[in-house]
Amino acid sequence: MRSLNSGNRWVVRSGLVMAATLGLLSANTVSSAATGSTAEARSPVQMYGKVRVCGTQLCDESGKPVQLKGMSTHGTQWFAHCLTDGAMDVMAYDWKASVVRVATYAHQGGYETDPKKFTDLVSQLIERASARGMYVIVDWHMMNPGDPNLDLEKAKTFFTEIAQRYRGRNNVIYELANEPHGVSWSAVKSYSEKLIPVIRSHDPDSVIIVPTSGWSTFGASEGGNEREVVDNPVNATNIMYSFHFYSRVAREGYMEILDRASSKLPIFVTEWGTASWTGHDTDFPMSQKWVDLMAKKKIGWTNWSLSDNDRQLSVFKQGTCSAGTFSGAEALTPTGAWVRERIRS
Repeated sequence: MRSLNSGNRWVVRSGLVMAATLGLLSANTVSSAATGSTAEARSPVQMYGKVRVCGTQLCDESGKPVQLKGMSTHGTQWFAHCLTDGAMDVMAYDWKASVVRVATYAHQGGYETDPKKFTDLVSQLIERASARGMYVIVDWHMMNPGDPNLDLEKAKTFFTEIAQRYRGRNNVIYELANEPHGVSWSAVKSYSEKLIPVIRSHDPDSVIIVPTSGWSTFGASEGGNEREVVDNPVNATNIMYSFHFYSRVAREGYMEILDRASSKLPIFVTEWGTASWTGHDTDFPMSQKWVDLMAKKKIGWTNWSLSDNDRQLSVFKQGTCSAGTFSGAEALTPTGAWVRERIRS
């Protein structure tokens, strides 16, 4: 049970967050109130400004490389109750996350069932993250079918709406597709080069993340490697390429591909997990090797996932999101406790 003082702090914090969302207070004032700090803390967006690609790095407004670290949501059709103001408070002020990836599934009960509902939900989450000074990756989470070209028109509609709403914002990043598979890099490249101009026509300056083949592994999961992208990059500027891995099954060979690719291309690891992609068999030692490599190369990342399902990849224990109490060790799975420390460090 919460103490009376704890409840009062929550009332103050919630009121300040709402005020910030309405433009009445700055995000650093909210942060100070939420943490009890007497000095104003600067949020990630205040520190870095509008990020951009410079060479092979993501850089702040001044051109200094930065590493954003945070969480990816699970499907918003299933876990919207894990993405409340309370959860975002914990991400921003306790975990010190600088970025949240919002996974909008194209199928599986997601966007295609109610485009307006899911587009509005993305907007709601962008506003919550923005009020707390975090960056947002807007992820078009296509999985099946594996060819993103089959959903190109839906993707155009989705990103047009988001880009129109958030043109000029300094904290919105676009991820064109989640994990293409069973298709060639040339097909993924063609999709990307058709979709990028749609976003650029409304939001010309924001970073765009391009998917890679083989479940966003530079083809590694289907026998390829980074050379196909290095030798035939997407014809666009201010873009990055996605890379995904799950530590139990993505071993040293995958790490070597990321290491080599990140010396040639700007990369953001928009999805990775501490276990297998099935959600089981956590491997923290291997996960630490990946975290160390990403820190060394200043590769930004978002961990999968901000949810409370029954798999070991979830950072919250089952029932946490329905209960609405996200802070404290009792709310976290072993993965949650482990990832929280890596985001904070």
